[in-house]
Amino acid sequence: MKNNSTQQKKPRLPPGQHETKQFPVLQKGSIAHINRKDYQLKIEGEIEHPKIFSLEDLKKIKDLEITEDIHCVTSWSKFDTRWGGVSFKKIFNILKPKSSANFVEFSCADDNFTTTVPLERLLDDNAILAINFDNLPISDKHGGPVRAIIPNLYFYKSAKWVIKITFLEKDRLGYWERQGYSNDANPWKEQRYTSDD
Repeated sequence: MKNNSTQQKKPRLPPGQHETKQFPVLQKGSIAHINRKDYQLKIEGEIEHPKIFSLEDLKKIKDLEITEDIHCVTSWSKFDTRWGGVSFKKIFNILKPKSSANFVEFSCADDNFTTTVPLERLLDDNAILAINFDNLPISDKHGGPVRAIIPNLYFYKSAKWVIKITFLEKDRLGYWERQGYSNDANPWKEQRYTSDD
């Protein structure tokens, strides 16, 4: 009988990554500062029920807490980050994406930053529209009041300062993707640049 302990486990660090205990702050432009009291998230596009959520609305429907490793395309990884918010599965149940919806675009408050992910990646159990980090409201520097967390992709797909979500039939390249970064952004395949896709 084989000893199961000899079977190899998947490593926590994807290829080319190193662990950091810090939480580096990186963004395209300057840190966005959003008035939380007046915050609005507009969701539109290929959905049956377009909607605008306030931060209080999102707090009322919060349904998920996750602890996940995150991986930045610049090669750092941080283990066991804790996020709370609304699962994308719950959002989909409210908004009812149409059969024509294949991609989801995040638009952000920092200098018109956008990124797009396939809708199916948001059906992962750990994909979340986060409003908390370490049981506290997300700070401005880490993307608050609301950011996407999609741990199975490089972290530039986890958009900060999200103010609009658009459901799309066809893919639309975001800011970093237009600069030559991978649109697939799979850290386990080390898809950092377009040439890696």
